[in-house]
Amino acid sequence: MVGKDRAKPIRELDLERYRALYGLTAVVLSNFAIVAVAIAGVWRLGGDKSVIIGVLTAAFTAVSTMTTAYLGIKAVSNTAQAMAQGDPRRTQTPPETTTPPTETPTPTPPSPRAPDNPHP
Repeated sequence: MVGKDRAKPIRELDLERYRALYGLTAVVLSNFAIVAVAIAGVWRLGGDKSVIIGVLTAAFTAVSTMTTAYLGIKAVSNTAQAMAQGDPRRTQTPPETTTPPTETPTPTPPSPRAPDNPHP
């Protein structure tokens, strides 16, 4: 009965799914909180357009920064993990072609030289 007392080990794929799910949930909830604060700020300000524009600009910047940071970190993490595992799609180099050129290139004429003595 010793085996039943232990928790089931989490596989690496499941762990990555949990990380992605919780990370995305944190980003979405943070974005909703930023939007809610921006809406409350705009509503409380009444009608001062310059302040409303500032609040909305700051909210948009915060939401886009949060989302871009999450997606960037996730992409780098996925790439690093694929490279560490030796993913053949990322580590193979394209095969080299060894076909000889079909025609010989024509030599370019030399550029005209300036006279050696510019002042006679």
